[in-house]
Amino acid sequence: MKYHPINNQLFIKNRAKFTAQMKSKSIAVFNSNDIFTTGADSTLPFHQHRDIFYLSGVDQEESILLLFPDALNKAHREILFVTETNEHIAIWEGAKLTKEQATATSGIETVYWLSDFDKVFFDLMTEAETIYFNTNEHYRQSVELESREDRFIKTVKDKFPAHNWAKSFPILQEIRGVKEPEEIDLIQQACSITEKGFKRILNFVKPGVMEYEIEAEYMHEFLRNRSKGFAYTPIVGSGYNACVLHYIENNKECKAGDMLLMDVGAEYANYSSDMTRTIPVSGRFTDRQRAVYNAVNRVKDEATKMLVPGTVWAEYHKEVGKIMTSELLDLKLIDKADVQNEDPNWPAYKKYFMHGTSHHMGLDTHDYGTLKTPMKANMVFTVEPGIYIPEENMGIRLEDDVVIQETGTPLNLMKNIPILADEIEDLMNQ
Repeated sequence: MKYHPINNQLFIKNRAKFTAQMKSKSIAVFNSNDIFTTGADSTLPFHQHRDIFYLSGVDQEESILLLFPDALNKAHREILFVTETNEHIAIWEGAKLTKEQATATSGIETVYWLSDFDKVFFDLMTEAETIYFNTNEHYRQSVELESREDRFIKTVKDKFPAHNWAKSFPILQEIRGVKEPEEIDLIQQACSITEKGFKRILNFVKPGVMEYEIEAEYMHEFLRNRSKGFAYTPIVGSGYNACVLHYIENNKECKAGDMLLMDVGAEYANYSSDMTRTIPVSGRFTDRQRAVYNAVNRVKDEATKMLVPGTVWAEYHKEVGKIMTSELLDLKLIDKADVQNEDPNWPAYKKYFMHGTSHHMGLDTHDYGTLKTPMKANMVFTVEPGIYIPEENMGIRLEDDVVIQETGTPLNLMKNIPILADEIEDLMNQ
């Protein structure tokens, strides 16, 4: 790993929050992600399953975490299983975690080799009545591949049909949504790396530059600051491309007079940042571009003020829609008749602002977190309104990451990333 070691007290706290909500005589098991092949002998870079990382800090493939608070043997109430290094692995891949290193990383005293899992697991299941399965029930999930967790669930259902089953997701969704101070610090580090990337490209962007060259500048800055790279596939879209919400080809030339939308974010220690900035390729906004830009920024500022404890996500988005409607009327993109005759299920403003304003952020860019219950302090949300005008070859989105506070305005983790139109122009023309 490129990142600095994380104090294992974070993972100790996270496990305590999870086990406090487990049923009596229950076991919960969490598996690492698979390593995915691309063909022949090639594989994709390994990315740890966020849940086992959240609960243990272990960032290594083929690891398994087992939690059994009611185990008769106190040593078996938390167990970590890791791959034992052999001579072949040591030479070709590098040594894996020792048992001592696994304990230092996770704070878990009992560490076994992965080869011992089946024997230990069977023994503990004779004491347990319920097993928690770690299913992916995120509201945006669309995974089609069978995961290591999926295979584990099939095996357990086959071998232990008399046990009760429960789901880890409802507990994780609740506790992962509210961040510990250490997590906010890690997200802040990711945001600070993103800041360096953005400031790097302000003097780089000019007419004739290719979108992928800008992507490369970000990656250079991210890697040199201990990030693995982008927290998600970056969007670098100029001109009309900025109106394609998930444009990721990043293969067009940036032309004079166009706006350039960049939705990019560095990861750090598996934690995400999520930034969007839109800048004029030529270094100066036209009057029309500035008007639309400032409208988006005003919506972002007003939306941010609403992210306080007690806010309900669905109602929040309705209120943001009202603010956006007012701005679009002023820009003459819609008129009063459009608003009066709008479909309540697709309001008039949706023609130019068709996505949501905020989502949870953390270990996943679209992180776990409750959406149907009121917001709480220390939840981290994006704020990302946009206006997309294909007929004017222009899309503008602005996005920051903020932490809900007990009282007052949210803490903006991207407050040092330039956003005001005048500031952008000054930096691009230094």
